[in-house]
Amino acid sequence: MMRLAHSLLASILLTLPGIATALEPEVQAAKDEGMRLYGLGISGEIIPYLEPAAEAGDVEAMYYLGEVHRLRHMGLTEEAMEWYLQAAEQGDPYAMLRLFEGGACVAGDECPEDAEGWREKALAETLPKAEEGDTEAMVALNDIYRALDEDGEAQDWLERAAEQGNPEAQTRLGKYILDGQGWYFLESRRLKAAEEWFRKAAEQSYVPAMSDLAGVLEKQEKLEQAWEWTVKASEHGDVEERFGIGWCYLNPEELNAAAGIDMCQNKQDVVLGWGILLAMVEEADNHSARSAMKRNKGEITPEEIEQAKEVAREWINKEPPLSNFPPRFGF
Repeated sequence: MMRLAHSLLASILLTLPGIATALEPEVQAAKDEGMRLYGLGISGEIIPYLEPAAEAGDVEAMYYLGEVHRLRHMGLTEEAMEWYLQAAEQGDPYAMLRLFEGGACVAGDECPEDAEGWREKALAETLPKAEEGDTEAMVALNDIYRALDEDGEAQDWLERAAEQGNPEAQTRLGKYILDGQGWYFLESRRLKAAEEWFRKAAEQSYVPAMSDLAGVLEKQEKLEQAWEWTVKASEHGDVEERFGIGWCYLNPEELNAAAGIDMCQNKQDVVLGWGILLAMVEEADNHSARSAMKRNKGEITPEEIEQAKEVAREWINKEPPLSNFPPRFGF
């Protein structure tokens, strides 16, 4: 009953004009911690951090609570559907798509009253916003039209969003090109086209694009540029690239041999490398970092390990926080 009362109050507040849904500082802090944990994939701990924000009317928190419950149980549970429904009532198109995917109309007898189904509801809510120039709505239309099996419309809206500077759309286009979309008779031209989209997004500090740009530059053997973007992605909190940086400093020869190219464009510094990886273990319980340290324990002396502990203190909880940057509408 208490959750229902909170939800009803949130719905009323969200429908009143001019009333913002700013969270109380402690609730906002809890939500921020929940989102940090979600970015790392530590789903079991997230729920109590996000619930206060969701119950206060925060649509993003509602949606991600639905995601946590769905991912933990590999399907649309009652708890996931409850939160998706609340987010959908506030117009979240991704919540509507999750309800469609999970068969909410059939499994839970929860269908929109003013549309044929949740895909159609998402389209009706989102298309007007996109037509008014909202690029985030344009990106959402890419997913909505794909759910409607209208790939041509999906692509058109994604391209519009990318051309208008939306970094998520630009990154998606780059990925689609790498996956084989478009007519590129030479692989070099395909890589160059993907690079151009990734660069546009990366230069807007969109972290997933930084990592993708580093990868496509490596494929073109532009190794110094690739290293620069790897470092930038690490500085912006990308887990994979932070691990790569730490491994490169700890044992660049090992990583280069594993990759088959000279990814590491740095001089070996075992203290710095160990410190970075140790910070990842302590902050995020990162298994890749732990494994690299175990393999390379013979590369570092006990005295250097003590120095590395000091380095780790400087790297733990650096801002922005470490994240895998999971997509809003992923698997």
